[in-house]
Amino acid sequence: MATRAEGVDERHARSCQSRDGGRCNCAPSYQVNLWDNRSRKRIRKTFRTLTEAKAWRQDAATALRKGLLRASDGRTVRQVADQWLEDARAGLVRNRSGDAYKPSAVRSYEAALRLRVYAKLGDKKFSQLRRVDVQDFVDELHKAGLSPSTVLCSILPLKAIYRRATARGEVAVNPTSGLEMPAIRGRRDRIVSPEQAATLLAGLPEADRPVWSTAMYAGLRSGELRALRWEDVSFLDGVIHVRRGWDQVEGEIAPKSRTGVRKVPIPTVLRNHLEELFARSNGQELVFGEDGRPFAPRALAKRAAAAWTKRDLDGLTLHECRHTYASFMIAAGANAKAVSTYLGHANIAITMDRYGHLMPGNEADAAELLDTFLAAA
Repeated sequence: MATRAEGVDERHARSCQSRDGGRCNCAPSYQVNLWDNRSRKRIRKTFRTLTEAKAWRQDAATALRKGLLRASDGRTVRQVADQWLEDARAGLVRNRSGDAYKPSAVRSYEAALRLRVYAKLGDKKFSQLRRVDVQDFVDELHKAGLSPSTVLCSILPLKAIYRRATARGEVAVNPTSGLEMPAIRGRRDRIVSPEQAATLLAGLPEADRPVWSTAMYAGLRSGELRALRWEDVSFLDGVIHVRRGWDQVEGEIAPKSRTGVRKVPIPTVLRNHLEELFARSNGQELVFGEDGRPFAPRALAKRAAAAWTKRDLDGLTLHECRHTYASFMIAAGANAKAVSTYLGHANIAITMDRYGHLMPGNEADAAELLDTFLAAA
């Protein structure tokens, strides 16, 4: 074993001729050694190339000086991930927006970890996982024929776990950053025109029209529709107060984010449906439920599909109704901030990324606006 750079040791195979003074005939690895004064422990990490080792050592040394790194406790990826899931369920772990993870998100992360991640990476030391290890994992999933979106969903829990570990100084370098991921080229969700929306709603069973109308003309998410109570609907003020959501397993939950708590205006076309439904609600607490239980999304979608197929109509999902609502608001002249607020997005960037292509104005419009401004000036 020979030192090639400060704090980096070159490690050769036992059968390598360099051990006897000859020429190297193996593929050496490079081990970084750092001392953590706070924990009184040595930090070691091995890399395939000297460049990787030197780069990591530089980052780690800086992190140690700033108190952002500490010696590993020897846990595996599986052990750290299991603890992360437990903390996420308890609301101790926050997402990028500072909100607790939704129960459905934690369940999907747990499924991805147990189905794919643990088999390949679960037994590796958490602090020693390298970017190349994760990249190899991504490449294997892609070669196995998994869709790009499935590959991404498999990596998302690792990204969340290492993001937190990096912030807490448990690792110096995030091995999930800078990965080469397969491109996701999914189709855009379908939206319909106001005329098509009216036709679709008219083709539904009368009892189901109010919930589809609320998705279409107020943009509520499926879970928000399921949790909506009559006390949240203010006909006097003309708004729907979105205060909670519904999870299939946990039941009533907080909205998706802090901005999920919001007021959404009730247009006349929706008011008519809601007032008629309220008149026959018979004291029901939930707007779209029965006997204290919210509607079943699958059964609702099945009834709608059957009704639309019978009339030879190309139907929508509840989520596509939400997209249609956004397109209506934009076409009506609502600014991006208002649309973002009514949809309950965590920030306006999400709205612009998802619906920016619907915003009014093209190259000709922009040129005309600029000409008008310059001429007036």
